[in-house]
Amino acid sequence: MPIDILMPALSPTMEKGTLAKWLVKEGDSVAPGDVIAEIETDKATMEVEAVDEGTMGRILVPEGTADVPVNERIAILLAEGEDAGAITAMPTPEPAQAPAADRPASPPAPAHDARDAGASAASPAASPGSAAVESRGNGQEGGRIFASPLARRLAKEQGLDLAAIAGSGPHGRVVKRDIERAVAAAGAVKSAPRAAEGPAQVVAAPAAAPAAVPAPVQAPSDDRIRALFADGTYEVVPHDNMRKVIARRLTEAKSTIPHFYLTIDVNLDALMKLRTELNAAAPEIDGKPAYRLSVNDFVIKALALALMAVPEANVTWTESGMLRHKVADVGVAVSIPGGLITPVVRRAEQKTLSVISNEMKDYAARARARKLKPEEYQGGSTAVSNLGMFGIKDFAAVINPPHATILAVGAGEQRAVVRDGAVAIATQMSCTLSTDHRAVDGALGAELMGAFRGFVEKPMSMLV
Repeated sequence: MPIDILMPALSPTMEKGTLAKWLVKEGDSVAPGDVIAEIETDKATMEVEAVDEGTMGRILVPEGTADVPVNERIAILLAEGEDAGAITAMPTPEPAQAPAADRPASPPAPAHDARDAGASAASPAASPGSAAVESRGNGQEGGRIFASPLARRLAKEQGLDLAAIAGSGPHGRVVKRDIERAVAAAGAVKSAPRAAEGPAQVVAAPAAAPAAVPAPVQAPSDDRIRALFADGTYEVVPHDNMRKVIARRLTEAKSTIPHFYLTIDVNLDALMKLRTELNAAAPEIDGKPAYRLSVNDFVIKALALALMAVPEANVTWTESGMLRHKVADVGVAVSIPGGLITPVVRRAEQKTLSVISNEMKDYAARARARKLKPEEYQGGSTAVSNLGMFGIKDFAAVINPPHATILAVGAGEQRAVVRDGAVAIATQMSCTLSTDHRAVDGALGAELMGAFRGFVEKPMSMLV
């Protein structure tokens, strides 16, 4: 039976994508792992790999098509022995189901897992022959376990044995929905003992009536806003996907995360002197310095080391428990046309300043070309947003979930300070930590900022 190729969900925030380019044409043979298309998401341009083997039977969405909903059928793959006649005999698919914006519990699909996205959209009951496939089990064909990359990752995260899960995908492949069923089944088993405690729960005090939840404040409609301005005095620029995603995620962050802010001034004189010396000592490769450190590189390193010094602040809030991270993965906000993206410097506490510097230059260049991979900008335990190069003295940033903190960095500037009772000139920089109060309290945040200031004002400590 011909196989649908669906528009994949390439990031947790992706709802639509632009089919930028087809890398195969109708009639081409396709093998699993072959790159068949390039998709532009709200964050990047990414390659899509084939999951199944076959012949490209029909391309349904031409390249260059924008706003293609996730899970929409974009092409049809013919299996071995099938011809174009098999396509016309295919049943008409149900309308594609775009991923709900409020489905945070659903983990993101990787770039190449187009089939899983489709599998999750389809009704399990409507999957023909699924019972027969499940009865065959998995891992029985030559001992190999057939599973999509997303299913493998989800199984690993949930601690599930793939070999024990029946696959309902093509050829018995374990797909996302199989993992979700297994997780749901495990949850039902865990909850069964509680159900058995029914009599004891009957005599318990009745549950308190749920507190009245105030209705959310509705934003004024577009018509009401436009009515405030005279006709002809403005033009309407439609939102692109990135702007919509930024608006939605930051609104969620501000409305669901209890922010508070801590601001300190740090002295940059020693850091600037060391930075000059290190840049002057940089070896040359092909006639160019091997690195050129920026103040932001020091900030990234200092924040990472501060999180190691105050590990209670290197956390992520979840409803079931606090995630205490063992490494400092620092996201760094990079402005790109139409929005921003936050690539993550992994294990920044372990990297040298030159490595961080060169990594950030690479990230920034590829971010502007929208060539970052999801694993390069997803996750992280904190973030840095630096507007100092624009002359901003200080500001407070909005936390980017799942981070518990974000450090807003202002411009380094000479200011009058008081030392030993006398006025002196020093290079100062204001930094504001936005903190998720559910995860990091005021005193803990202050301790983190104190550690950060110590590394910045004694920068040699970052080199040992």
